[in-house]
Amino acid sequence: MASETRPALRPPLGANAAIDGFRIVERIHAGGTGYIYAVEPPPGRDPGFPLVMKVPAVGIGEPWIGVVAFEMELMILPALAGPHVPRFVAAGDLHTTPYLVMERIAGTNLKARVDAAPLAIDETVSLGLAIADALHSLHAQHAVHHDLKPENVIIGPDGRAVLLDFGFAHHARYPDLLGEQMQFEAGSAPYVSPEQLKRRRGDPRSDLFALGALLYEMATGEPPFGTPQGLAGMRDRLWRDPVPPRARNPQVPPWLQEVILRCLEPEVAWRYQSAAQLAFDLRHPQQVLLTARAARMRGTGFLPQLGAWWRARGMALDAPAAPLRPAPVILVAVDTSNLDDPRHPVIQWTARQVMNVAGEHRMMCVSVVPSPPAGEGATLVDTESGRQLEHLARLRRWVEPFGLPADRLSLHVVQAADPAQTLVELATRNHADLIVLGAPPPSVLGWWRSVASSVTANAPCSVYVVRATNSGAAAPGSPDSPASTRPA
Repeated sequence: MASETRPALRPPLGANAAIDGFRIVERIHAGGTGYIYAVEPPPGRDPGFPLVMKVPAVGIGEPWIGVVAFEMELMILPALAGPHVPRFVAAGDLHTTPYLVMERIAGTNLKARVDAAPLAIDETVSLGLAIADALHSLHAQHAVHHDLKPENVIIGPDGRAVLLDFGFAHHARYPDLLGEQMQFEAGSAPYVSPEQLKRRRGDPRSDLFALGALLYEMATGEPPFGTPQGLAGMRDRLWRDPVPPRARNPQVPPWLQEVILRCLEPEVAWRYQSAAQLAFDLRHPQQVLLTARAARMRGTGFLPQLGAWWRARGMALDAPAAPLRPAPVILVAVDTSNLDDPRHPVIQWTARQVMNVAGEHRMMCVSVVPSPPAGEGATLVDTESGRQLEHLARLRRWVEPFGLPADRLSLHVVQAADPAQTLVELATRNHADLIVLGAPPPSVLGWWRSVASSVTANAPCSVYVVRATNSGAAAPGSPDSPASTRPA
């Protein structure tokens, strides 16, 4: 009979222990499923940043879930990149020496801030926005965190959020080992989403529910559904509305309550459909469309809650989810300084075609205008405020034919010297999926110097550059119809 292979690590480990050349400096965390140590790299293998080692808890009395979660993180973390996740460095053999070495993130653990809640509204919004940006980056890489909670977020010195602990995560391109354990509902009780309780994994809108719970807690000092200890208590969120945030903290503005309660909707189809759209509303509160959610000052009445409870009783744990709808952010550049330009009808036609297939989109109409002369001029349009108002009115008239509801449209007039750089920065900051803008007319020489070429070269997303025909419009499918360039 072959001898049984046993793990060589038996945590907790002491200082100065060495594993594959990594020297243990100190233990910095002991959790329910494993340990984290500060480590130094082997000689000649310094990556240039501090390191931590994660080791699963193995042995008598240790839960099996720790090993499965470690295996999940071992698969997923090396596949992730960007400023919102730790950098992967090394891993040991899962069957003999299971460990994972990654970047040690400098900053403040979000739990320290949540423990001080309620926070100032500005800080709540700033932290929520940083996390939404991080989730957007994660979801764009086909991963869902599924355990977003204060302990798993570090806020760096530059204000960015870094997500930790991908042991409960789901990645579209890897086996879902946790999903095979049907008795397990991943996530922490105050933040777990309703669909996770129905054994549905892999929906990025679950992370948006958790972020809504974090925003609620930061704004009010209380988790929206308390801290239930069992599955029965957690299932209350399938039907029970939380107390409106403004009822617990009158300083919460209506727009923020609207955002929080939309995140906490029990049905995924009623929530934000992407982290980018949530980030957009946190970044532009004046653009948030207020509904009945914003005006609530008390919980839902007894009879409606009774009806919701009755409907929830019949929900199968494995009930199918509402499909995730596309929710792109479309940035349309509009030259409001030249409204008679023949490119305008073509840009409108192109934007309309994109929106027809884009699902729950948000359209950003942007006009970049030069700043007024130094000291401002004598006429109203030569003042900063007058110019802003005039071009905003032009932009509003330009977009009127689309008939878009307020929650699908935002108007932006930016006074800047470099239109191309401004458009790229706006697209980057607002996670735009597509930019639509006009090509330079034939009379413009030096294509490489034009706004269109500069945006196309530097945009973080796909770009549609369109030009006008002699008649001022492009027919669908014609050689002069809008051309797609540089898909990102």
